[in-house]
Amino acid sequence: MSAHQYDEGHTVAGWTGFAVAIVGTAVLGLGMIMVSALVLAAGLAVVVVSVLVTWALHLTGWGKPPGRRPRAEWGMRVRDSSARAGHPGCVGCRLAGRGRVGSAAVEPIVVPGEPEPAGAVGR
Repeated sequence: MSAHQYDEGHTVAGWTGFAVAIVGTAVLGLGMIMVSALVLAAGLAVVVVSVLVTWALHLTGWGKPPGRRPRAEWGMRVRDSSARAGHPGCVGCRLAGRGRVGSAAVEPIVVPGEPEPAGAVGR
């Protein structure tokens, strides 16, 4: 039995992006020490690559959707079967054009006790 009873969200996309970002920040630190704009730019480029690698892995199913996953998908080596269609409420999927049938697929969130957003007429 597992030591924890909740999904920590550890994914291949998250750990890979984190590792690449650590390398990028190390190069940035080296650029600070060397006072080199070229090394600083290289470190910043590696950090940007870490974001793109994480996003690409998320879109291929190695990330996780926002919120809780079913217990069967808690393992780090389990791919997300719903990634191809896009995750509801996921900014990365929306940026990739997934999860939208049209502009009506993205509905405003209505919080009880607050006024409704302009697009939520008739709810």
